[in-house]
Parts: sequence; C-alpha cells; structure tokens
Amino acid sequence: MGITAYDLSVLAGKTAVVLFVLTALYRVLSKRSLSNFTVYDLVTVMAVANAVQNAMTAGRGQVLVGIVCSATLLLLAFGISRVFTSIPASERVVLGEPVLLIHGGRVLADRLRREHITRNQLQEALRAYGLAAPNDVKMAVLEIDGSISVVPKDVAGRG
Repeated sequence: MGITAYDLSVLAGKTAVVLFVLTALYRVLSKRSLSNFTVYDLVTVMAVANAVQNAMTAGRGQVLVGIVCSATLLLLAFGISRVFTSIPASERVVLGEPVLLIHGGRVLADRLRREHITRNQLQEALRAYGLAAPNDVKMAVLEIDGSISVVPKDVAGRG
C-alpha cells in the first residue's frame, strides 16, 4: 500500500507540532542551557532527534517521508524568520530578551538565579574578556543565544 497525499500532510502536521513543542521546551529551559554545548548536551540532542523521528515519520523509513518532514522543518524555519523580521515583538516572545547581569560593577544576583547562572560561570565570562572582578565591569549581559557579553569600565576608571 502506497503513501497518499493525505498521509504526507499528516506527517507534515506532526512535524510542525514536534518543532513547536521542542521550541517551547527549550525556551523554558533558559538561554544559558543552549550556549556552549557539552558532550552531554550533544548526546541529548541526538537522543531527542531519534525520539521525535518516529513521531514525525510514523516509523516509515521511506525517502519521500524524510523529504516531506525535512521540507516542513525548513519551510517553518523560513516562515518563522519572516515573522521575526516583520513583527519584531514576536522574536522577543519566542527567543526572549537579553538580561543584564552586572551593572556598574554590581552583580545582579536575582537575575543570575532567574537565568540559572552560577557565580563561577559569570567569573569565567569575565576572565574571557580579561577582567578579574565584577567591579571592573560596566555591564555584563546574557544574550538571547546564551552567551555573556561584557563591557569593561573605562581604562581610566579602573585605576
């Protein structure tokens, strides 16, 4: 028995649902969890990909099924990027906003807790910018991609 156009449309729908559910789950996990993948993170992504493959393809190993599911993901990604450019607020809702972690040398501890960032992770980011302590920092920002950007205080102000 062959695969029908209806079967393909159902698979495309399932693929879209999986994409949106995974996007929502990763959004809830926080930005920092997506930055700087470790081996464990890579294995987790591979396991998730394997787990959702059957949900998207209904266990069918046919090339056409793979093409439909892949094309659905690519078209959704293209459509979402178009929505982000035409409705800037949608990007903020889906991807979040940058979060200020240090302001004027003062660590904002409540924001570290909310974003699940340890003091050690913050110190690591400062060292990557050649800074020894938070009081050397004008501001540090957790970006939407999970990286931490650091702006040092003026050289004259470091004394």
